[in-house]
Amino acid sequence: MKKIAVTGGKGGTGKSTFAVLLVNKFVKQGKRVVLVDCDIECPNDYLLLGRKLSKPVKKVYAKFPELNKLKCQKCGKCVKVCKSKAIFMAPGQHPQFLKELCSGCGACWIICPNKAIRAKSDEIGKIFVDKLNKKFYLITGLARPALEETSPIVREMKKFVFDFAKKIRVDYIIFDTAAGTHCPVIMALLDNDFAYIVTEPTPLGSHDLNLILGLLKKMKLPAKIILNQADLGNKGSIQPILKKFNIKKITQEIPYSKKIVRAYSQGKLLGFQL
Repeated sequence: MKKIAVTGGKGGTGKSTFAVLLVNKFVKQGKRVVLVDCDIECPNDYLLLGRKLSKPVKKVYAKFPELNKLKCQKCGKCVKVCKSKAIFMAPGQHPQFLKELCSGCGACWIICPNKAIRAKSDEIGKIFVDKLNKKFYLITGLARPALEETSPIVREMKKFVFDFAKKIRVDYIIFDTAAGTHCPVIMALLDNDFAYIVTEPTPLGSHDLNLILGLLKKMKLPAKIILNQADLGNKGSIQPILKKFNIKKITQEIPYSKKIVRAYSQGKLLGFQL
């Protein structure tokens, strides 16, 4: 079972489109594939495939701190230990927990000397499964609105995906990450065999290509470059970035195509071939 990430740093480069086209290619070859939409704050793979999110197969929960003011001595140790800066404490007042920033790590309730903080479970996201045909499954994650720390949802999604993929014996798992280089993207990139980076020949495309390649280098994850809309902009702008990271060539160049744009906008990428 191969695990492939599709990422890009910058948004709008065609990352999700490429992920779907890659799945279409594998399915045409007779492979069984699971596509995982890890852009849980704004998933769109199901839209590109002309589907709707139905009833979730799993709800994702996380533990958040809850304060017992009768036990709290206002020592402030919980504030000092919180790496997410999710605890605010005014002088002489009880600590206040900012759930939107909390990662649910548990450090605050572990360190509290008076056992004034307990862990309380709360729903933070949902997981959906859609069978598009005998060879193609789409798994979509969706975070609760306004949730700041979403990487725990991606982590739970991946556990679910690996169990699901083993049961149905898939050949490939494709992880379509969110844009950027933040924690949910890193979580989606972990444990993959390699990553496709979808970029474009523009100044912003080059800038974010440099960022995502730097991240993958730290993660020791091999990268392959997909240059989308390769016939637009300045293709030479990304060459210094490739040289910097010792990447010998672009794996594939995709020219601008009205057919792809039309299929994308109409939600008809299922089965679409370049």
